[in-house]
Amino acid sequence: MSITLTDSDKLTLRTAAYGAVSLLVAADATGKPHKIATNGSIALSSATGLVGHVLAEKSKPVNLNGKTVAELADHVLPALTATMSLLNEQAPTEADNFRSTVLVAIEAAQTHQDKPSPTMTEMVRKITAALDAA
Repeated sequence: MSITLTDSDKLTLRTAAYGAVSLLVAADATGKPHKIATNGSIALSSATGLVGHVLAEKSKPVNLNGKTVAELADHVLPALTATMSLLNEQAPTEADNFRSTVLVAIEAAQTHQDKPSPTMTEMVRKITAALDAA
């Protein structure tokens, strides 16, 4: 099965994936946001399949600006759900690939911590809920 994503679909996918890592950076209580960003980005760049190709494309930059975590979440969480809905409809195996890619990235982003903070745990719950809402 061949799937063709529009430029808008690709931007939403990248916003969702990189935005999930950005939400964890925003929720970090350890003062090491660079480690979260680096580990999460490495995991995303290791993606395979259609998801990996889209994440690796050089294209229009993802806008992850927001003055607050709430503004960022208002942009990213719906993008996670929209990407899952699109992929579930057009290519269910790629939906599974996207979901696991994001979950690996958020797990990798937390590897510098012995135990995630309650804030980080709650953000992971919100990201997972957005992935599963589709």
